[in-house]
Amino acid sequence: MPKYLLIMRGTDESNAAMMADIDEMMTATRQFIEETVKAGVLLAAEGLDDPGRGVVVDFSGAAPVVTDGPYGETKELFGGFFLLDVASKQEAVEWAKRVPAARGSKIEVRRVPGSDEVPQVDR
Repeated sequence: MPKYLLIMRGTDESNAAMMADIDEMMTATRQFIEETVKAGVLLAAEGLDDPGRGVVVDFSGAAPVVTDGPYGETKELFGGFFLLDVASKQEAVEWAKRVPAARGSKIEVRRVPGSDEVPQVDR
């Protein structure tokens, strides 16, 4: 079965709204995870740390440039993910519609190609 990554994307506003009701959000998220486990589709789920604790390695120039967070120019940041093993993109979308998310958040659904789909280099 194909794998799909549900990427949680939020803005400063949606992240603030989520933090205002963090206990309710965590309860809803645990329930969602339990549902995906019972359905046998959850492969992994992780939240990401505060963007202010991260860095960006930018390869735009001749040498990589490392910039500490937070990133004021960023409109949306990845906040975490769910990796699902489902039968189709539509099934992944149906699960994505059930992810507990604050108003203004988005869930990006991306298929993870299998190893047989990655171009092989002849050596």
